[in-house]
Amino acid sequence: MSRPILLVATTNPGKLREIQDILAGVPYDVRSLEGFPDLPAPDETEATFEGNARLKARYYAQATGLLAVADDSGLEIDAMDGRPGVLSARYPGATYPDRFANIWAEIAASGRPERSARFVCAVALATPAAILFEYRATVEGDILPAARGTEGFGYDPIFFSPELGKGLGEATLAEKRTVSHRGRAFTALRRHLLRGDCASPSPGA
Repeated sequence: MSRPILLVATTNPGKLREIQDILAGVPYDVRSLEGFPDLPAPDETEATFEGNARLKARYYAQATGLLAVADDSGLEIDAMDGRPGVLSARYPGATYPDRFANIWAEIAASGRPERSARFVCAVALATPAAILFEYRATVEGDILPAARGTEGFGYDPIFFSPELGKGLGEATLAEKRTVSHRGRAFTALRRHLLRGDCASPSPGA
């Protein structure tokens, strides 16, 4: 018997690699949006991570008829009053090194000594008819004065994890999974899926 499909609503290869690693062994055929190249992304219009995760999960479940999981995540920096937050993916800068430079400049201009920050990840699981599961996870840390490491993606090279004693850009995938916001959120989803608390609206083809 074929397994039900779980659609992971992302086109980000780094994010997808982390999620697939965490969800390995769940009783679902885990697929990505690569199978739906003509499906446009929804506008992320909510003001919270949870709101955008729900919005995306519902959208992709309804558009495909599949069980869909979506997340919204970002970086909150205390010296920047919690920015870039839900706008992390749209923070000014053509590249991530450009964004790092802009963040360091903003922190310096703030005149505030703290470099504390956190990554936030909100996950939502939906059928076309309902939200089945939600979870929010955070990881506390500090903004590094210079990028470090070649692992990870996004803002990982400038985020120091006290739990690991290193930057997330220096951590292996296995190390990052144990402490990261996304690792914690999708590990909670993994437990939910393994308990069999939800049923996919569509069997695997």
